[in-house]
Amino acid sequence: MPDMVTTDVSPKTALVAALGRRSIVLVGMMGAGKSSVGRRLAVRLDIPFVDADTQIEEAAHMTIPDIFERFGEGEFRALERRVIARRLDHGPQVLATGGGAFINPDTRTAISRNGISLWLNADLDVLLRRVKRRSDRPLLKTDDPGETLRRLMEERYPVYAEADIIIHSRDVPHDKIVDEIVASLCGHLGVTAPARAPQAERSP
Repeated sequence: MPDMVTTDVSPKTALVAALGRRSIVLVGMMGAGKSSVGRRLAVRLDIPFVDADTQIEEAAHMTIPDIFERFGEGEFRALERRVIARRLDHGPQVLATGGGAFINPDTRTAISRNGISLWLNADLDVLLRRVKRRSDRPLLKTDDPGETLRRLMEERYPVYAEADIIIHSRDVPHDKIVDEIVASLCGHLGVTAPARAPQAERSP
Protein backbone atom coordinates (compact mmCIF):
# COMPACT_ATOMS: atom_id res chain seq x y z
CA MET A 1 0.00 0.00 0.00
CA PRO A 2 1.37 3.49 -0.81
CA ASP A 3 2.37 5.92 1.95
CA MET A 4 -0.50 8.17 2.98
CA VAL A 5 -0.41 11.54 1.28
CA THR A 6 -1.49 14.66 3.16
CA THR A 7 -2.63 17.48 0.92
CA ASP A 8 -4.21 20.92 1.22
CA VAL A 9 -6.99 19.95 -1.18
CA SER A 10 -10.18 18.11 -0.29
CA PRO A 11 -10.03 14.32 0.05
CA LYS A 12 -12.38 14.03 -2.93
CA THR A 13 -10.08 16.11 -5.14
CA ALA A 14 -7.01 14.21 -3.95
CA LEU A 15 -8.72 10.86 -4.51
CA VAL A 16 -9.79 11.70 -8.05
CA ALA A 17 -6.30 13.03 -8.79
CA ALA A 18 -4.80 9.78 -7.50
CA LEU A 19 -7.12 7.80 -9.77
CA GLY A 20 -5.75 9.54 -12.83
CA ARG A 21 -7.43 7.95 -15.85
CA ARG A 22 -8.29 4.74 -14.04
CA SER A 23 -11.87 3.61 -13.47
CA ILE A 24 -13.45 2.38 -10.27
CA VAL A 25 -14.97 -0.90 -11.47
CA LEU A 26 -17.75 -2.39 -9.35
CA VAL A 27 -18.07 -6.17 -9.57
CA GLY A 28 -20.34 -8.67 -7.84
CA MET A 29 -23.55 -10.62 -8.14
CA MET A 30 -26.84 -9.36 -9.50
CA GLY A 31 -28.56 -7.55 -6.66
CA ALA A 32 -25.33 -6.57 -4.90
CA GLY A 33 -26.08 -2.88 -5.47
CA LYS A 34 -23.51 -2.06 -8.13
CA SER A 35 -25.73 0.39 -10.01
CA SER A 36 -27.46 2.06 -7.06
CA VAL A 37 -24.30 2.40 -4.98
CA GLY A 38 -22.22 3.23 -8.06
CA ARG A 39 -24.40 6.19 -8.96
CA ARG A 40 -24.06 7.63 -5.47
CA LEU A 41 -20.31 7.05 -5.48
CA ALA A 42 -19.97 8.86 -8.81
CA VAL A 43 -21.94 11.82 -7.45
CA ARG A 44 -19.77 11.87 -4.33
CA LEU A 45 -16.59 11.97 -6.41
CA ASP A 46 -18.05 14.13 -9.17
CA ILE A 47 -17.03 11.72 -11.94
CA PRO A 48 -19.22 9.96 -14.53
CA PHE A 49 -21.19 6.82 -13.75
CA VAL A 50 -21.47 4.18 -16.48
CA ASP A 51 -23.53 0.99 -16.36
CA ALA A 52 -21.92 -1.64 -18.59
CA ASP A 53 -25.25 -3.43 -19.13
CA THR A 54 -26.78 -0.23 -20.49
CA GLN A 55 -23.80 0.22 -22.80
CA ILE A 56 -24.23 -3.35 -24.05
CA GLU A 57 -27.91 -2.79 -24.79
CA GLU A 58 -27.10 0.41 -26.68
CA ALA A 59 -24.40 -1.35 -28.71
CA ALA A 60 -26.68 -4.28 -29.57
CA HIS A 61 -29.86 -2.20 -30.01
CA MET A 62 -31.73 -4.75 -27.90
CA THR A 63 -32.23 -5.66 -24.27
CA ILE A 64 -29.99 -8.11 -22.45
CA PRO A 65 -32.80 -10.69 -22.10
CA ASP A 66 -33.33 -10.43 -25.87
CA ILE A 67 -29.60 -10.92 -26.52
CA PHE A 68 -29.62 -14.06 -24.37
CA GLU A 69 -32.72 -15.40 -26.08
CA ARG A 70 -31.62 -14.66 -29.63
CA PHE A 71 -27.88 -15.28 -29.52
CA GLY A 72 -27.16 -17.14 -26.26
CA GLU A 73 -24.92 -16.40 -23.30
CA GLY A 74 -21.68 -16.97 -25.22
CA GLU A 75 -22.38 -14.16 -27.67
CA PHE A 76 -23.51 -11.90 -24.85
CA ARG A 77 -20.26 -12.49 -22.94
CA ALA A 78 -18.18 -11.69 -26.02
CA LEU A 79 -20.06 -8.41 -26.51
CA GLU A 80 -19.76 -7.64 -22.80
CA ARG A 81 -15.99 -8.12 -22.94
CA ARG A 82 -15.62 -5.76 -25.91
CA VAL A 83 -17.85 -3.07 -24.40
CA ILE A 84 -16.04 -3.06 -21.07
CA ALA A 85 -12.64 -2.95 -22.76
CA ARG A 86 -13.73 0.14 -24.69
CA ARG A 87 -15.21 1.85 -21.65
CA LEU A 88 -12.01 1.39 -19.65
CA ASP A 89 -10.33 3.87 -21.99
CA HIS A 90 -12.59 6.66 -20.68
CA GLY A 91 -11.68 7.01 -17.00
CA PRO A 92 -11.87 8.32 -14.44
CA GLN A 93 -15.37 6.98 -13.95
CA VAL A 94 -17.40 4.59 -11.85
CA LEU A 95 -18.15 1.55 -14.00
CA ALA A 96 -20.75 -0.96 -12.83
CA THR A 97 -20.37 -4.36 -14.50
CA GLY A 98 -22.68 -7.34 -14.86
CA GLY A 99 -22.38 -10.29 -12.52
CA GLY A 100 -20.44 -12.47 -14.96
CA ALA A 101 -18.10 -9.84 -16.39
CA PHE A 102 -15.24 -10.19 -13.88
CA ILE A 103 -15.21 -13.96 -14.37
CA ASN A 104 -13.66 -13.50 -17.82
CA PRO A 105 -9.83 -13.55 -17.51
CA ASP A 106 -9.35 -11.02 -20.31
CA THR A 107 -11.75 -8.61 -18.64
CA ARG A 108 -10.00 -9.02 -15.29
CA THR A 109 -6.69 -8.24 -16.97
CA ALA A 110 -8.12 -5.14 -18.64
CA ILE A 111 -9.61 -3.95 -15.35
CA SER A 112 -6.32 -4.53 -13.54
CA ARG A 113 -4.50 -2.49 -16.17
CA ASN A 114 -6.96 0.41 -16.36
CA GLY A 115 -8.92 0.42 -13.15
CA ILE A 116 -9.41 -0.48 -9.52
CA SER A 117 -11.75 -3.43 -8.99
CA LEU A 118 -14.17 -3.27 -6.09
CA TRP A 119 -16.31 -6.25 -5.09
CA LEU A 120 -19.65 -5.56 -3.42
CA ASN A 121 -19.91 -8.80 -1.45
CA ALA A 122 -23.51 -9.59 -0.47
CA ASP A 123 -24.92 -12.58 1.40
CA LEU A 124 -27.40 -14.93 -0.26
CA ASP A 125 -30.44 -13.78 1.72
CA VAL A 126 -29.77 -10.15 0.79
CA LEU A 127 -29.39 -11.02 -2.90
CA LEU A 128 -32.56 -13.11 -2.92
CA ARG A 129 -34.63 -10.28 -1.45
CA ARG A 130 -33.30 -7.84 -4.02
CA VAL A 131 -33.49 -9.94 -7.18
CA LYS A 132 -37.09 -10.91 -6.48
CA ARG A 133 -38.04 -7.30 -7.22
CA ARG A 134 -37.07 -7.69 -10.89
CA SER A 135 -37.98 -10.18 -13.59
CA ASP A 136 -35.30 -9.33 -16.16
CA ARG A 137 -32.51 -11.63 -14.94
CA PRO A 138 -31.90 -14.18 -17.74
CA LEU A 139 -29.74 -16.48 -15.61
CA LEU A 140 -32.49 -16.77 -12.98
CA LYS A 141 -35.21 -17.93 -15.35
CA THR A 142 -35.03 -21.44 -13.89
CA ASP A 143 -37.30 -23.70 -11.83
CA ASP A 144 -35.38 -22.80 -8.66
CA PRO A 145 -33.88 -19.29 -8.87
CA GLY A 146 -32.60 -19.51 -5.30
CA GLU A 147 -30.58 -22.63 -6.01
CA THR A 148 -29.33 -21.11 -9.26
CA LEU A 149 -28.18 -18.02 -7.39
CA ARG A 150 -26.45 -20.16 -4.76
CA ARG A 151 -24.60 -22.12 -7.45
CA LEU A 152 -23.50 -18.93 -9.21
CA MET A 153 -22.18 -17.58 -5.91
CA GLU A 154 -20.13 -20.74 -5.34
CA GLU A 155 -18.64 -20.42 -8.82
CA ARG A 156 -18.03 -16.69 -8.81
CA TYR A 157 -17.10 -15.65 -5.29
CA PRO A 158 -13.57 -17.14 -5.42
CA VAL A 159 -12.96 -15.05 -8.55
CA TYR A 160 -14.56 -11.89 -7.13
CA ALA A 161 -12.19 -12.29 -4.18
CA GLU A 162 -9.33 -11.31 -6.53
CA ALA A 163 -10.70 -7.73 -6.57
CA ASP A 164 -8.49 -4.95 -5.24
CA ILE A 165 -11.06 -3.91 -2.63
CA ILE A 166 -13.90 -5.80 -0.94
CA ILE A 167 -16.90 -4.06 0.63
CA HIS A 168 -19.71 -5.84 2.49
CA SER A 169 -22.98 -4.94 0.75
CA ARG A 170 -25.89 -5.18 3.16
CA ASP A 171 -29.19 -3.52 3.97
CA VAL A 172 -27.95 -0.20 5.31
CA PRO A 173 -28.29 3.30 3.78
CA HIS A 174 -26.41 3.49 0.51
CA ASP A 175 -24.49 6.54 1.72
CA LYS A 176 -22.92 4.38 4.45
CA ILE A 177 -21.66 1.96 1.83
CA VAL A 178 -20.33 4.90 -0.18
CA ASP A 179 -18.52 6.20 2.92
CA GLU A 180 -16.83 2.83 3.32
CA ILE A 181 -15.88 2.70 -0.35
CA VAL A 182 -14.34 6.19 -0.22
CA ALA A 183 -12.36 5.31 2.91
CA SER A 184 -11.12 2.09 1.35
CA LEU A 185 -10.20 3.78 -1.92
CA CYS A 186 -8.25 6.41 0.01
CA GLY A 187 -6.34 3.68 1.81
CA HIS A 188 -5.68 1.81 -1.41
CA LEU A 189 -4.43 4.94 -3.20
CA GLY A 190 -2.55 6.48 -0.29
CA VAL A 191 -4.83 9.48 0.14
CA THR A 192 -5.85 10.88 3.54
CA ALA A 193 -9.41 9.67 4.12
CA PRO A 194 -12.25 12.00 5.16
CA ALA A 195 -12.53 12.04 8.93
CA ARG A 196 -16.23 11.11 8.87
CA ALA A 197 -15.80 7.96 6.78
CA PRO A 198 -15.66 4.66 8.72
CA GLN A 199 -13.21 1.90 7.93
CA ALA A 200 -14.18 -0.41 5.11
CA GLU A 201 -14.33 -4.18 5.54
CA ARG A 202 -11.07 -4.71 3.72
CA SER A 203 -8.65 -2.79 1.55
CA PRO A 204 -5.89 -5.15 0.39
